[in-house]
Amino acid sequence: MMHMTSRLLACLLVLATSTLGAQDITGTWQGTLATTPKPSRILLRVAHEGDGRLTVARFNLDGAGFGSPMGAHWASLEGGVLKATFGSGDFVGKLDARANHMAGTWTPTNGATPQHIDLIRPTATTAWRDSSAHRARFIRVEPNVQLEVLDWGGVGRPLVLLAGLGNNAHVFDALAPKLTDRYHVYGITRRGFAPSSVPKSGYLADSLADDVIAVFDSLHLERPVLAGHSLAGQELSSIGSRHPERVAGLVYLDAANVYAYFDPKVENNAPYIIPDVQRRLALIFDRWAPISFAERMAMVRELADTTLPILQRDLRLWADDLATAPNATEKPKGLRRDPVVSAIFAGGQRYTSINGPVLAIYVAPAPWRAEATDSTSRARADSMSLAFRMPQINAFERGVPQARVVRLAHANHYVWLSNEADVLREMRAFIDALP
Repeated sequence: MMHMTSRLLACLLVLATSTLGAQDITGTWQGTLATTPKPSRILLRVAHEGDGRLTVARFNLDGAGFGSPMGAHWASLEGGVLKATFGSGDFVGKLDARANHMAGTWTPTNGATPQHIDLIRPTATTAWRDSSAHRARFIRVEPNVQLEVLDWGGVGRPLVLLAGLGNNAHVFDALAPKLTDRYHVYGITRRGFAPSSVPKSGYLADSLADDVIAVFDSLHLERPVLAGHSLAGQELSSIGSRHPERVAGLVYLDAANVYAYFDPKVENNAPYIIPDVQRRLALIFDRWAPISFAERMAMVRELADTTLPILQRDLRLWADDLATAPNATEKPKGLRRDPVVSAIFAGGQRYTSINGPVLAIYVAPAPWRAEATDSTSRARADSMSLAFRMPQINAFERGVPQARVVRLAHANHYVWLSNEADVLREMRAFIDALP
């Protein structure tokens, strides 16, 4: 009898385990992380691709807004446990028996303390929805390319907001309504990011800036202020160097980095020089390229005398950095190339002249990591952060002397979320002083 009971328990255990492993985890999950300075609402969307792969997209509704997913590099489901690795951290969630609740842990890659998060399947009444007071439309910038444009309304001078890499215009859902009392506020989602079109081409920095100009034309905007976050700095600098007459001013929200302003004296920027060198070498090598011998000769000499020596210097510095990386001999596994992000980085250009009024807000020094708990470690962290960030900031101040440069200590990269009052004050003062 005892033997039969043992066999029965074993069978029930196997059945329970197999049932748990077979639970359907696909769909949308939502929960709140107790982050600072305010909690963050998180959505996970889990799906099975046609080839059987499990995919997980993460949305931070209070950081990146609706429709700005961060895709997992790797995901698995075993025994009712979902594991997903993102660029900013790792998620592990345990499914309950009814598959409608997941007890999870989010571990940031920046060394911050792991955080617990309870996720549930939302219903039609409990699902979070985009409540920002904007009107969405789609504007065609090429025959087969249309961009999402958000309009928060408002009065006064037009203000156009550009999101950073990986985000769409909804990332400004919290900021934009606070500016409509003085300005008519718009947001543009660049090509390659939903719900805008995702074409295979058109990701050269100047081409992305041309998309912005096309939106200006469609909306009949006369010299708006253009504000951009992070990698949007390249679109700002493209317009500020090629078409400064089209804007009243430029606002860089932690965006005036090397992709927005290039100074050859600032070292260790090989990843931002290589794409430009590749394009010029290809043009020089193309015997059918529509350029004269004189133009080809000038490009060859500039590369040989100026750019390649700088690249050689920065390649050596890059190699030194790689040599000190932990686990330097390990090869990454399961990486999935993102064709849009790859195209945007390959389309980077070097901007050396930015015209017109400029406000540049930088994060410097960077936020403290979790292990920096005492004054000594924090002072050391600040010193290292400033040593890394100040050469670019100083270069921007030298190269764009008309710019007002503001440093926000220990702010988040999404500066308007961590330091909203500072950003609103600086933006209003800058815009209101424009002629």
